[in-house]
Amino acid sequence: MSGGSPRPFREPKLVLASHNPGKLAEFQRLFAAFPLELVGAGALGLAEPAETGTTFVENALIKARAAVAASGLPALADDSGLAVAALHGAPGVYSADWAGPGKDFGAAQQRVQNELAGSLDRAAAFVAVLVLAWPDGHFETTEGQVRGQIVWPPRGSGGFGYDPIFQPDGDSQTFGEMAVDDAGIARKAAFSHRGIAFRALVDRCFRR
Repeated sequence: MSGGSPRPFREPKLVLASHNPGKLAEFQRLFAAFPLELVGAGALGLAEPAETGTTFVENALIKARAAVAASGLPALADDSGLAVAALHGAPGVYSADWAGPGKDFGAAQQRVQNELAGSLDRAAAFVAVLVLAWPDGHFETTEGQVRGQIVWPPRGSGGFGYDPIFQPDGDSQTFGEMAVDDAGIARKAAFSHRGIAFRALVDRCFRR
């Protein structure tokens, strides 16, 4: 279980419990300095489990444990989403569901805009929870959050998901505008929700 003394990660191979190519690319960049092979669940032909949890932690645990059981390898899962204040935290854990079975995040972004119609409150936050799980049942969890504003129309062709409509506080660009080249991707990672959670995981499990 998580908690208490952290467990150092020593294994040479880690499964990312995601079929999202954008997410895999982002984690591959984050892990570039570490001596391990990161492989996506899609490359291993792993099935996507039903995300039946009602919190980010529950869904990340479901994905990590399913990948461990199917592969026999340690797995890292991320569950993340956009929480919009005026929508009472929606879409939240259902952020991917808003994109539908075809993963159409353009439609999901439009839905956010439609549901905010008439609201002057554009405050939002991106939240990410990471779960690192081992085959013996042990797991570690970390969380990151970044606050910002919903913008419309979408700006930028980089990133994935809701990145083009989220402008973090203190910056003039959306995540979608940042993530169009290596310098922008590095800048996004420096203060994104996933970057914050990742650095906490590094401090907990990857310090040599």
